[in-house]
Amino acid sequence: MTEQTSSAEDAAATPVEHGTSTPVEDATPTPVEDGTTTPVEVPVALPPGPEEAPAPVRKDRRVLRALLRWTAATVVFAAVGTSAAYGITRMDRTDVPGLATESDGRWDYPAITRPPLPSGSPRPLAESNRTGAHYADLRRLVLPAPKGAHVDAALSGTDGWLATKTFLAEYATADDRETIGQQLTDNGLRHIAARGWTTPDGTHTRIYLLQFDSVVVADEVNSPGLTSYNTPIYALRGAERTMADDRFPDRATVDDVIRHAYDEVKPYGAEQVRQAYLSAGDTLALVVQSRKGAAKAVPFQQTVVLQSQLLG
Repeated sequence: MTEQTSSAEDAAATPVEHGTSTPVEDATPTPVEDGTTTPVEVPVALPPGPEEAPAPVRKDRRVLRALLRWTAATVVFAAVGTSAAYGITRMDRTDVPGLATESDGRWDYPAITRPPLPSGSPRPLAESNRTGAHYADLRRLVLPAPKGAHVDAALSGTDGWLATKTFLAEYATADDRETIGQQLTDNGLRHIAARGWTTPDGTHTRIYLLQFDSVVVADEVNSPGLTSYNTPIYALRGAERTMADDRFPDRATVDDVIRHAYDEVKPYGAEQVRQAYLSAGDTLALVVQSRKGAAKAVPFQQTVVLQSQLLG
């Protein structure tokens, strides 16, 4: 299911629970004192010789053994402490409970789920779905806005369906808008669902889903109609010079969803513009993000991946 990536695509390790241990008694045998002695007659006038010196008190031996055991335990604890400290210094911050890394810039999206399919209908990319049809309501397949964003009412359309001319307004020149509009008509565009929003940092996001009669038609409109490997065929407003975004992580690819991501080439205009075309079944998507100064890569990648997963 959909999940939010992170280009990615960062979790704290679960603290180890320590169980209650039972103390183990020392296995070293302790000498037993029987309390019996044999009297030794020694002449009073003579001091005892070396061989006759009194036997050492056994209590001293027990104290020595205890001292040795405590010394060994101290060495073990010191070694364990050193190892633990070394292990923690070798961990990433996210591996240590209680130590969190700073935010990597991802947005806080609400819980995202695909809408239910009509009974008996296959998923759009299932092998049994030869036309790649999205049987779910396309309007419910548009990614929702993240928390804290201001939704763009101009992209809500009528009953959730957007006028084609509003979509075409994304393109830079009148000639391009006319050419693309004719191309959409010739390929039997059914309808467009869209959503847009602006986050507190000033990033403006627009998402458009264009649905056709089959996967074959959608693929043709995508390429060679609107995209190529290195550059989009038609420039968007404010992004006349654009190249393939080679920093988009490969691991963020969603199976069976064709992605062409592009980034504006410096020097930027008033805003930096990022864009991605997604082809999934009978639907072609365009995701656009722009921001004054620079549009951040992480939320763009996150948005593209989540929208890809919704369409897949």
